[in-house]
Amino acid sequence: MTETKLNDTVTGLLATANSLYPGNITVSFGDAKAGYVRHDQAQQRMQNGDIDIHVSDITAPSYTASHEMLHLLLLLQGFPQITFNLTTRDDRLDEQLMAIAMELYDMVGHVLVVRKQREHGLIDDQIEDLYFKSVAATIEPEDPDQQDAMMTLRLLTLTDLLVFFGGDLTPARLSQVQTTYPVAFKAAQALYDVIAAKAVDTPFAMRRTIVKLFKAFDDQMTAWQLPLLHGTEFVTVQNVFSERQLRLEVRQLFDVFHSDMLDKNKHTRAYIGLNKGDRQNAFVIPAPAQKDSDAFFKEIYGKTVKDLFAELDVPYTLR
Repeated sequence: MTETKLNDTVTGLLATANSLYPGNITVSFGDAKAGYVRHDQAQQRMQNGDIDIHVSDITAPSYTASHEMLHLLLLLQGFPQITFNLTTRDDRLDEQLMAIAMELYDMVGHVLVVRKQREHGLIDDQIEDLYFKSVAATIEPEDPDQQDAMMTLRLLTLTDLLVFFGGDLTPARLSQVQTTYPVAFKAAQALYDVIAAKAVDTPFAMRRTIVKLFKAFDDQMTAWQLPLLHGTEFVTVQNVFSERQLRLEVRQLFDVFHSDMLDKNKHTRAYIGLNKGDRQNAFVIPAPAQKDSDAFFKEIYGKTVKDLFAELDVPYTLR
């Protein structure tokens, strides 16, 4: 059996990631070969502060390893993360919502990841063919007579397909997806338009696009009468502040509301800090034990943004 190796370009990306990360980043390989490439074929595994990028499927090891590595590089360079600090009280529903939110978040990241891969020559005609193959391996054709539970997965898969190809499919590929997934592909084009409306090139731009995509996704779920993500409330999106904003009082940037969901760690009532500009969940505070909520709110609202985020230990990025 031949040993799986990374090409020189990916070895260079690994060196860059290691220069930014305090621990050690390594790459390991499995031996599966699906015959297509998909973004779930590599995972980051943490152990004692080190990260192993495990490429479980080696259909195209350098492509797959670089994809996961570039996601990691985005985080190391201060691009926003998302976290899940609330629970609906239903573990299964939480898992579904987190999976959908991660897919939407990742596809905004893919604008940057895929661009870098193309710049480095890591995506060629063969990789494009292998990626396109994964669509049929992931989602079944639509049934013209009924809308089934697969519509959400079709929407996510096809939107990501458009991100991968920069919205520009060959006539043959376009004809295939339009014929096989007519309803979902039309909806995917609408979501892709939201992603492509403005350049995703800075942490601030990435955050803005994520928030807009959460809302657009729920608009589509409403149109299809499917369950909503409620991403603006359920998902905490890392903030991107200017120095001036950090000096402002919390009341100037955020509205703090009681949520119907619970604090995920303490399973107590939770308050959400919503960004005044876009109404996106920016931080979660467990409700205080004492009954005096007026004093609690007065204290929170009176802090500077910088002090509150330090106290909560919530990361943010500077513009």
